[in-house]
Amino acid sequence: MNLKGRNFLKLLDYTTEEIKYLLYLSQRFKDLKKNNIPHKYLEGKNIALLFEKTSTRTRCSFEVAAMDLGMGVTYLDAASSQMGHKESIEDTAKVLGRLYDGIEYRGYGQDIVEELAKYSGVPTWNGLTNEFHPTQMLGDFLTIKEHFGYLKGLNLTFVGDGRNNVANSLMVSCAKLGINYTCLAPDKLHPSPDLIETCREIAKQNDVNITITNNIEEGVKNANVIYTDVWFSMGEPEEIWEERINLLKPYQVNTEMMEMANFNCIFLHCLPSFHDTNTKVGKKIYEKYGLSAMEVTDEVFNSEKSLVFEEAENRMHTIKAIMYATLSDKEL
Repeated sequence: MNLKGRNFLKLLDYTTEEIKYLLYLSQRFKDLKKNNIPHKYLEGKNIALLFEKTSTRTRCSFEVAAMDLGMGVTYLDAASSQMGHKESIEDTAKVLGRLYDGIEYRGYGQDIVEELAKYSGVPTWNGLTNEFHPTQMLGDFLTIKEHFGYLKGLNLTFVGDGRNNVANSLMVSCAKLGINYTCLAPDKLHPSPDLIETCREIAKQNDVNITITNNIEEGVKNANVIYTDVWFSMGEPEEIWEERINLLKPYQVNTEMMEMANFNCIFLHCLPSFHDTNTKVGKKIYEKYGLSAMEVTDEVFNSEKSLVFEEAENRMHTIKAIMYATLSDKEL
């Protein structure tokens, strides 16, 4: 399968077979890394990382993956780039496309990364936008496949704000990979009807279901994977915190919820997580709202069912696969 020259902007752009191929490549690269086998297969190439939103896992994953592959890396944050400020996105893309072999963007609207891809002329990768988070998905599904040994027919439940980029991407990914997807959220936080309809059409082709519900018992029954995310996305103002907390408090992932699920259920989270008060935001939430944990309790987060750190590591291996597949036409 040859993906050279392709952008990686959202998983709706990729077929089931292409996504499975990227997961296969990810496992190959993970094996090479674990066995200390050098794999500088992209030596001489250079990439630019554009970060309008900060990150730990995404930045580190791209940088380590690129260096393992032998590439040079330039990191540009909002303060060190003129994109959108003194220089248009189109002009920025045309300049960077002449200097670099690939561009990663992490920031705001999906339209920004789409425009970068349109004008740069080089593979462009979505490290996160308001609408989608496709690089996270490959890390998630590599983790699930490693644990269960397969993907098709599993049941995944996302609990929380069903409109956010992770929830959107999970629904798309499950539909593509033949996994039954349930969005468990209050009615006000259900996904876009258009995206639900698109995913249901894809899911139908793969003999699985997309379920949207506000009923906790119904939502987690038979779940093999319970996945949650923070209750406020990056950039959302503090003014919405109280309303969001009141909406989502009943949907906190705790031991009781995990016990309602399938006996073999695992817990996933894209991180960072507010599972204790050991952060500035965590302390602030506790002082203002009396919550020692938000979307997941510390007991679940640090339980044997939690694979969040394996999931975080897998971001690097899957990002390596994405970059290699879109920058090289050589079989691994």
